[in-house]
Amino acid sequence: MIKQLKENLLFERLTLEQLERVARLAEHMHLKEGAHLFEQDDEAKRFYLILTGQIKLFRLSPDGNEKVIEIFTAGQTFGEALMFLERPRYPVCASALNDTEIISLNSKDFVSMLKESIDSCFLLMGVMSLRLHGLIREIDVLSLQNGTRRVASYLLELAGTGQDSFDLHIPKGVMASRLSLKPETFSRIIRDLHDRGILTVTRRNIKIHKRGELQAISDACKI
Repeated sequence: MIKQLKENLLFERLTLEQLERVARLAEHMHLKEGAHLFEQDDEAKRFYLILTGQIKLFRLSPDGNEKVIEIFTAGQTFGEALMFLERPRYPVCASALNDTEIISLNSKDFVSMLKESIDSCFLLMGVMSLRLHGLIREIDVLSLQNGTRRVASYLLELAGTGQDSFDLHIPKGVMASRLSLKPETFSRIIRDLHDRGILTVTRRNIKIHKRGELQAISDACKI
């Protein structure tokens, strides 16, 4: 477990003694697809590092509709910002999108350790700052971009630089919720991009044929 912790940005500058302390109170967990990790308003005593798989964070509306807030994948941590609240509770639900392996970490003890290490404090602040910037970008996307632009931007993000063929490891319904779209709207946009020859979809595989046009949609599509 120490090796797995050391490979993550949040823990890479910890001393061996600190890593051993974190590992002593950590739990190695395996979640089956669809298994819930915690529920909205549960007491937040722990935060998490994903080793394999994907975790979906979501909120439920009073009428039971699900809004996906974020999707975390291998190598990412989540829940760490809550450790600084006096009586923290999870503001979202968390469940596994597929078979997932995580490390569950003790928040209270980690805060105690941070008080002994200024470097670790600044590192954690950096991680949370990056996440805050990501949330601000997300607000911009959801408030200023139309549906087609959101889909184009998200597909380019998933594809990465220079990669025109990739598999979707996220169910389409979850992707639609993540982009604040109805599933039928998401499907219609994908179908339109397909009909225009910009991309093709074969089961879970997406192949981008006209990256320039997809990028242009991402950059300048208007409502």
